[in-house]
Amino acid sequence: MPEIVQGVPEGVGFGMKRTLVVALAVLVAAGLLAGLVHAVLVAAHLSEPAATTVYGLTSRRLWALLVLVLALVGVIVGGLALVRPASGRLGALAGLATGLLAGVNGALVLAVANGGPGSGNGVIGGAGALVLGVVAMALGGLALVRSRRADAAAA
Repeated sequence: MPEIVQGVPEGVGFGMKRTLVVALAVLVAAGLLAGLVHAVLVAAHLSEPAATTVYGLTSRRLWALLVLVLALVGVIVGGLALVRPASGRLGALAGLATGLLAGVNGALVLAVANGGPGSGNGVIGGAGALVLGVVAMALGGLALVRSRRADAAAA
């Protein structure tokens, strides 16, 4: 029997609770991403800020930005393939491929960088692309395993 508290039915606050949970999950994910990006920069010995800051869009920053967008697309495609198994292997393979491409290019951005944040080398974008590329590969791999299990169960 639904409980009524001061004239408000039981299920009325469900939308607000869900919104709060989603907002907190996004904040936790953003914090985790920032921590992982910082850990990658520390591991690559590129965490110290540049002595002089370069402003504007350099070619290396553009490269890192494009790779970061590719990694984000890979996370979205891999996540959709995992959530919606009807997309089959194509979505899982697309998530794997874009994640691999973004991760390798992110590592290349970090490998050719000769300065830390603010130097114009795109190290923050490269580290972000590396982290998101690994996440995209993990999501695509999980979706691929799930699709193979579904195919084996159907046969």
